[in-house]
Amino acid sequence: MKFNTKTIHGGQIKEKGYGAVMPPIYQTSTYSQTSPGEHKGYEYSRTHNPTRSALENSLASIENGKYGLAFSSGLSAIDAVLKLFDPGDEIISTNDLYGGSYRLFEKVFKKFGLKFIFSDLQNLNEVSKLVSKKTKLIWVETPTNPMMNLIDINAISKICKRNKILLAVDNTFATPYLQKPLDLGADIVMHSATKYLAGHSDVILGALIVNDSELAERLYFLQNSSGAICGPMDSFLTLRGIKTLHVRMERHCYNAEKIVHFLSNHKKIDKLYWPGISTHPKHTLAKSQMSGFGGMVSFTTKNGSFKSVQEITSKLKVFTLAESLGGVESLANHPASMTHASIPKDLREKTGVVDSLIRLSVGIEDIDDLISDIEQAIG
Repeated sequence: MKFNTKTIHGGQIKEKGYGAVMPPIYQTSTYSQTSPGEHKGYEYSRTHNPTRSALENSLASIENGKYGLAFSSGLSAIDAVLKLFDPGDEIISTNDLYGGSYRLFEKVFKKFGLKFIFSDLQNLNEVSKLVSKKTKLIWVETPTNPMMNLIDINAISKICKRNKILLAVDNTFATPYLQKPLDLGADIVMHSATKYLAGHSDVILGALIVNDSELAERLYFLQNSSGAICGPMDSFLTLRGIKTLHVRMERHCYNAEKIVHFLSNHKKIDKLYWPGISTHPKHTLAKSQMSGFGGMVSFTTKNGSFKSVQEITSKLKVFTLAESLGGVESLANHPASMTHASIPKDLREKTGVVDSLIRLSVGIEDIDDLISDIEQAIG
């Protein structure tokens, strides 16, 4: 079954009761049992729910995985991964990291004895030097948020396998339409399904996908024990969103490319970040690791001030200034004061997250309207 068919049918079981084409919303907390311990596969909705199961099967299918797990948010999915480890264990991650992930690592789990090492994971020699006997996980974002850096998943996976450590990849920006980390050697794929998978800015939801049965069991145990699960309505909405993922991503990528072309020729634009640009330092890797370059674009202006950012974003009319990304509507974001504000200023500026940086989540509106909006806002 090919990807565009998987988004619609992958992992799904025909509803037997009435022949419903879409999995029903099982808005129930518990299930009847014929006798103690004897049930029809479901006993309590924190543990399992048929609507959530349909979503988890779909998630596994589109990532070419065997096991999918759905959570109440992307961060609760990451939380479950981190609970696999013990005090004293070390985790290596990129220094260009989503602010919420950094906050969870440094402000929550660090005090429980986990050690986090942040480095430029594009430098494979440096990664190898950082690995020690205490290293248990390498956490990767690619493309990174918001600098669009590319990390070689297959090369990192070889380092992990040599040292018998896990590799987790945040695939939120690329989606399985453009990139499949499990096929490239990752052990765990994470999504903030709030973004492209659900695709309509109306759900908060997270996901994990794995192939190893033992790892899946450990994660299912944590999912059930900690209880950070998504409800049946959010499961239904995300499953509905996945069914149009392929057609939406085509438009996201098309619109982003047109906007990048416009910005690259604009006299007021300084730096432009998008993996599809031939001048991107990892453009060759992007072409080999991804099937397209995505709908996320970051740039700075030559003015180089926060005031210029305020002026531009306040003039936008089709783009909306807001947190998040990946919806059908176009969003503009100021990482330094919004998504990455939890990272200390000196650290985020070292990776390029300066006050003049604007991140665009390019939606699926008419491209002429989007370019006209950016043009009038930048001036």
